[in-house]
Amino acid sequence: MTQTETQYREIIAICKALFQKKNKDYGTSWRILRLPSLTDQIFIKAQRIRSIQEKGTQKIEDGIEGEFIGIINYCIIALIQKELGASTKMEFTEAEISELYDAQVEKTLALQKDKNHDYGEAWRDMRVSSMTDLILMKIFRTKQIEDNQGVTLVSEGVEANYQDMMNYAIFCMIHLKFGA
Repeated sequence: MTQTETQYREIIAICKALFQKKNKDYGTSWRILRLPSLTDQIFIKAQRIRSIQEKGTQKIEDGIEGEFIGIINYCIIALIQKELGASTKMEFTEAEISELYDAQVEKTLALQKDKNHDYGEAWRDMRVSSMTDLILMKIFRTKQIEDNQGVTLVSEGVEANYQDMMNYAIFCMIHLKFGA
């Protein structure tokens, strides 16, 4: 396992632990959310991060790390929702939801490995603020695709954008937790 994969999995373990605790508190109430609502939840988190980065201060105690964790978990939820589609099944066992979560992580990690191969881990030399901007750009792209009912002419769909947002948020967490 490479250093990046080890760090990636450490960040995912933090995210999944919180996801599982919230699942115990709230169950799978998020199943009611449509993809555009999840995109907006991701937007709220990314916008708060950018606001804190620009102002240099914050009034709510929760730090930006928690917001990046939220972005990661909401991206995973969106990917699960996309895969499940309009299924009416609302409730899942802890084991079922854990399996769905892990499947999306593995797909997104595979994409990250492929991109790392091609880009040579360029993200390690990027600023967290730049990656925040890229997440916001991906959100606006996703909103446009959603507004176009998922139809694109030459662009990737919403799934690829959620995966990219998730990977950028993980990279930000790696920067914050381990340094570049």
